[in-house]
Amino acid sequence: MRRVMSAVPAPAPEAPAAPESAMRTEFAFELPRGYVDDAGVVHRSGVMRLATARDELVPLRDDRVRENAAYLTVVLLARVIERIGTVTDVHVGVVENLFASDLAFLQDMYRRINSEGHTRAAVACPECGHGFSVDVAGGRLGES
Repeated sequence: MRRVMSAVPAPAPEAPAAPESAMRTEFAFELPRGYVDDAGVVHRSGVMRLATARDELVPLRDDRVRENAAYLTVVLLARVIERIGTVTDVHVGVVENLFASDLAFLQDMYRRINSEGHTRAAVACPECGHGFSVDVAGGRLGES
């Protein structure tokens, strides 16, 4: 007696695992006041990228930073800000001409994205105390 072997389909290869979400390396922002260029145009929206080890090390060799440690912020931000409005050549001269409130905003944003990985901050309503998070990078209300 001949035995008939039924063809059993081979198990399907496992589907590749879904790729993890891509790492976010650029963060959009909206300056509180805005950078005013030489023509008087105000630029408010921009993009900052994550800092690399090189971004943090190179400024330490800068003579301006050696003379005044506070200047580190200016040199570092000039390295990681990709653009402000239509200004794509963001250099120390641009950062030096930011309003103090914008510089403080960018310093805080730098700390948040490089230490915490995001631009959200936990806040509480002053009226009812309800806690929620806001994106401190800016943008208009109602946008995500």
